[in-house]
Amino acid sequence: MLLETFKVARDFGRIHEISSILIRYGFGDIVQRLGVANIIESAGHVLKWKEVDDLTRIEPPVRVRRALEEMGPTFVKLGQILATRADLFSPEWLAEFKKLQDQVKAVPYQQLAAQFEEDLGAKPEEIFSEFSPQPLASASISQVYKARLQDGSSVVIKIRRPGIRLVVEADLRLLAQLAEIAEQEIKVLQRFRPKQIIRYFTQSMRRELDLAAECRNAERMRRNFIDDPNIVIPKVYWQWSCERMNVQEMIVGIPGYDIKKIEKAGLDRKLLAKRGAETVLKMILEDGFFHADPHPGNCFYLDNNRIAFIDFGMVGRLSEERREQVLNLLRGLVDEDSQRVVKVLLQWSEHTGLNSRDRFLLDIDDFIDQYHDIPLKELRIADLLNNLTTLLRDYQLSLPPDLTLLLKAFITLDGLGRQLDPDFNLVEVATPLITRIFLARYSPEALFKRGKGNVLEIAELITDLPKDLHRLMEAIRYGSLGVKIDLNKPEWLGKELDRSINRLSISLVTSALIVGSSIVTTVKGGPSSLFGLMGFVGAFIGGIWLLLSIWRSG
Repeated sequence: MLLETFKVARDFGRIHEISSILIRYGFGDIVQRLGVANIIESAGHVLKWKEVDDLTRIEPPVRVRRALEEMGPTFVKLGQILATRADLFSPEWLAEFKKLQDQVKAVPYQQLAAQFEEDLGAKPEEIFSEFSPQPLASASISQVYKARLQDGSSVVIKIRRPGIRLVVEADLRLLAQLAEIAEQEIKVLQRFRPKQIIRYFTQSMRRELDLAAECRNAERMRRNFIDDPNIVIPKVYWQWSCERMNVQEMIVGIPGYDIKKIEKAGLDRKLLAKRGAETVLKMILEDGFFHADPHPGNCFYLDNNRIAFIDFGMVGRLSEERREQVLNLLRGLVDEDSQRVVKVLLQWSEHTGLNSRDRFLLDIDDFIDQYHDIPLKELRIADLLNNLTTLLRDYQLSLPPDLTLLLKAFITLDGLGRQLDPDFNLVEVATPLITRIFLARYSPEALFKRGKGNVLEIAELITDLPKDLHRLMEAIRYGSLGVKIDLNKPEWLGKELDRSINRLSISLVTSALIVGSSIVTTVKGGPSSLFGLMGFVGAFIGGIWLLLSIWRSG
């Protein structure tokens, strides 16, 4: 108990806040499973478990969404990510998660003035020719201000909200603990790999907290599109950028959600939709580094039908192997090749024991066939992806966590394109690009390059073979060759066994003290009565400890 208290001491304030919210919305059992209820009570915060208001009568998806909103930025962003996981949640849950908004009241400038001066090295008024203390935008992690450099260039200053890192880090530790419990104790959740999801989410959140990392992302994106005059990425001013603040070029254009201004400016909406989709698809399929949240607020349309992307706090990364798998999946959907689709989906789910593979193949074949006669302009990629992931959920398969942002980008991109052009179709735009990438990957030059790498690896393996055989023979000769079986230790079971053994030991000692003291007190003369009294006192203390331990464990 004492060790657990030390573990959560640094996060106690946040634990109490989150626990109170969960209990109010009828999720007190989660607090108990986290193992912090007793600690909170022992610290003087008595939780009224039975005093849950009428919110418990609301449907569970609504209660969870409202609880996430109250718990703050970490949980809001987690909910937004989960809104793309149709392989994990049913439609009513996804609909509620999609309602989560990352909008909070702005922090007054007076609370940020000291941080501005510390990070800039001087007051903003001394560095910039113009500076507005009224924020342009406010989110859960940062706020944005407008300024002008001495040379007349307009810039935006993004500054992290004070104290937000401590809150987020405490939340991430609690989520990691909850994922550990879920994976160990709830078998039905193991296939969803909650620990892996939270680990990936933790990496994403920590990158988003680092505003200098956002600048590095922006500059990497600029390099990827350096030869494309139609794509604009804001310039970074590194002399005033750090972990808590960044200064970037201000993009003056028409925001993606303002359709009336786009039409008034005479821009080609069809061309903008096509150009934007091609850009994001290039990020995903060719570069493996993409804007994970290309919603209308992060896209601006400029003259000559140019497109500017801003806010690279949330980006996705795909390895070469993962891009190959995505291409195979898309190619299989386009070519109606169900075998190729099934192969990729099973690779992603890491599910080697699917008993009904043939039935799964038939269902995938039916799934592909239902889109066969649909005109391209009526085919919605968001619906297609949702239906596909729902099929995975029916077979208790799940997608890797690193593909969550990819799904989010695809769905957001499809919605953005249709907002500009009602006849927009992402599949139609993607098909030529997929074909071009496939041809490039299997061109003679590409095959020779990959073949050369494989030959070098085989040559290295053959070269090292005599040494490896020599080590193996020596291990056999000296009897040091063995087989190691590493089983995942159920730590929670070890802890419970340890507690049970401790209670049993105290019970035996207490019983022995009672029996021994009773015998000693029957002996006439000498200090026997004193020893007997001491034994009874020890037994009383041991009994009280035992009762408290059992009561605290629930």
